[in-house]
Amino acid sequence: MQIGFINSIASWWFNKRLSDLRLFMKNPVNTQEEQLNLLLQRSRFTQFGKKYRFKNIRNIPKYQKQVPLNNYQSLWPYIDQMMQGKPDILWPGKIKWFAKSSGTTGSKSKFIPVSEEALEFNHFQGVKDALAFYVNNYPDTKIFQGKTLKLGGSKQLLKFDQAYVGDLSAIMIDNMPFWSNLVTVPEKKTALLPDWEVKLDKIIEEALKVQLTGLAGVPSWMLMLLQEVLKRTGKQHILEVWPDLEVFFHGGISFAPYKEAYQKLFPKENFHYLEIYNASEGFFALQDQKTAGELLLMLNYGVFYEFIPMNAYKGINSTEIMPLKDVQLDQNYAMVISTNSGLWRYIIGDTVRFTSLKPYRIKITGRTKHYINVFGEEVIIENTDKAIEQAAKQTNALVKEYTLAPVFMQTDQKGAHEWIIEFDKTPDDFEKFKILLDQNLQSVNSDYEAKRYKNMTLKPPVVHQARPHLFYDWLKQKGKLGGQNKVPRLSNDRKILEELLVLNQKV
Repeated sequence: MQIGFINSIASWWFNKRLSDLRLFMKNPVNTQEEQLNLLLQRSRFTQFGKKYRFKNIRNIPKYQKQVPLNNYQSLWPYIDQMMQGKPDILWPGKIKWFAKSSGTTGSKSKFIPVSEEALEFNHFQGVKDALAFYVNNYPDTKIFQGKTLKLGGSKQLLKFDQAYVGDLSAIMIDNMPFWSNLVTVPEKKTALLPDWEVKLDKIIEEALKVQLTGLAGVPSWMLMLLQEVLKRTGKQHILEVWPDLEVFFHGGISFAPYKEAYQKLFPKENFHYLEIYNASEGFFALQDQKTAGELLLMLNYGVFYEFIPMNAYKGINSTEIMPLKDVQLDQNYAMVISTNSGLWRYIIGDTVRFTSLKPYRIKITGRTKHYINVFGEEVIIENTDKAIEQAAKQTNALVKEYTLAPVFMQTDQKGAHEWIIEFDKTPDDFEKFKILLDQNLQSVNSDYEAKRYKNMTLKPPVVHQARPHLFYDWLKQKGKLGGQNKVPRLSNDRKILEELLVLNQKV
């Protein structure tokens, strides 16, 4: 009776919400213009709004002409004031929360402002809409008959001057309504434990006592938790532990390298995987269809989008910047956002390509800084994810983590790519795996293929097999366990690779 009531109420709300979502899908350009006007109107009396004369801006071209592109460094003087408790700087009023993020595992932290509007109308709205589409696509779902395990970051909210600092998941958990404990696990105090390893133990302890129907988190960290669950329970797969599990909402990194491992954990055809695109800077896109691989860009979340073609990308000095209406299919773009937390024309660092223009759907292709183009090969994360996924499938391997960097040319030596890969299951034939990895990368990237032609510019890749837990140990060494922390897949220098190679020799 109670479960049926919850399902009917949830279905009613989600159906109502879907009718609103279909409106912006039909009128994307108008929706984006409205979002920009609302942001400008709301912020016209802030320090930033006065400096760039927001009250005089009436359209997108004027906004692009009057307000410069920004990165974290150019906005830091404003953010610093906000963290000291000064009001009306980038966004009206005082900002209480700042999401601590380094994007990947760089040593310098960023403090991303998170306003009350961003929490309510962006981050939390994204979570609810992901559920709305899920219920719409799977009307027979039983997700509300159990709890969802949410695996967030490991940092507590810490007082910093007049602000509270922590990773985004900690901020969201701290602001969750009281009733969230009825539908999610772990409880709030466990979710905010600062020590990742202690927290992991407590989460498993709590989760094993309840009926789980859903999971939400970053694939790499969730995989670690689930593998630990199997060790403790002695079960062969996760559905023996929680037979009612039906969906994994995932984001933060590409799911492709982990697909095979998860299919072994959940050996049933009707287990669902739903991707979301949520970052410290905002909730941007989600999977609205049953088929994976592309995400609906959410245009009514208090975010105005612009895009820089990557072939013309020059950071904040870029001159070719286009609004949504001018983007084209299958081009690689750096994403620029203006948000209801006061990030104005902010280059977030992610790259995307559009897979559909009616409605606007995207695929995340990588990072503006995380690619390899030392030899003109222009390899991006989407390429390497696809190549390693195929090579693993062809050799019955399960990949856990990987990174690669260039081997620079010497006077008497050609260049190459050097990989280090950690496996959950090693390939049947490692030499064959290396050959297939190279061939697959050539098949998805014609520039790399040209440089590999007859070994003219690039020699075959150098591939190392990592010892167990190498990437975990590297992250632990950096104080970056849990949450959305991750090792950069691609680098144009050898710093990270060299650190991993040294650590790989230590047991």
